[in-house]
Amino acid sequence: MTGFVRYQSAVPNRHGRHPGVFALANGLRHDGMLGDADRDWLACANARAEEHYADPTTVAPDCYDPVLHPGARSWFRDGAASCLQLCEPYLALLDRYGVGWVELRTRTPGHVVHEDPVQVVATPFTHPADWPFRTRP
Repeated sequence: MTGFVRYQSAVPNRHGRHPGVFALANGLRHDGMLGDADRDWLACANARAEEHYADPTTVAPDCYDPVLHPGARSWFRDGAASCLQLCEPYLALLDRYGVGWVELRTRTPGHVVHEDPVQVVATPFTHPADWPFRTRP
């Protein structure tokens, strides 16, 4: 069975969400926290990533819509070695700037709203709709 991997912030942001690795790296850039070399590297790395991998929103524009798909997040397929390798320097960037991140692994990422050969976008399971045990009085 296929597994999935996600790299995300170690703590939630002000909206209670855990941004993924690319959002975190771009957040450093957006907030002006990167040195010149890292800012230049990130621009090139983002361009390479966009050239090789489709942003899910270019195929399914509403896949992250907070009303239609609350909490939707991306997960890499664990067999997508090139994507996972692509993340390594981004994670090293986060480490250099002291941004805490965690690696999550699962076989069940949630309700899939988009998928392609290297990733899925899924909404988290919820209670009580997806709770597998019966409710006790």
